[in-house]
Amino acid sequence: PSTMSLSQAEVQSARGAWEKIYVDAEDNGTAVLIRMFTEHPDTKSYFTHFKGMDSAEEMKQSDQVRGHGKKVFSAINDMVQHLDNSEAFLGIVIPLGKKHATQLKIDPKNFRIICDIILQLMEEKFGRDSKASFEKVTNEICTHLNNIYKEEGW
Repeated sequence: PSTMSLSQAEVQSARGAWEKIYVDAEDNGTAVLIRMFTEHPDTKSYFTHFKGMDSAEEMKQSDQVRGHGKKVFSAINDMVQHLDNSEAFLGIVIPLGKKHATQLKIDPKNFRIICDIILQLMEEKFGRDSKASFEKVTNEICTHLNNIYKEEGW
């Protein structure tokens, strides 16, 4: 049984929007992280090796920032590929949520921040329709992550 609230048409348009931004996964993933670290400097505290980096330029050149940007985009890409298969989707989201909650102890509000920045970037690059079609996906991801955090006692 599907736990997803997206229709097949919504899944298709969300995938279409995501594909456009995922083509440049590393650059766009990096841009999202830089914006997060710049607009929400407290988020940097979770990444010990990013702490000393203050300028966007420095972050942009950093292999670690680029690597993590790509990792974030790859994880979302895996989720987007399984939007129509809740078992597979949860198979990706649950371990990711548990790891961030228990090992990394990342505040779950950071997932919403990242998702909102991705939506901003989509709108800037590809217009309002792209953003609108992906918004439900980010809500779905954040809702599931928040539920996993609750189960882990956050």
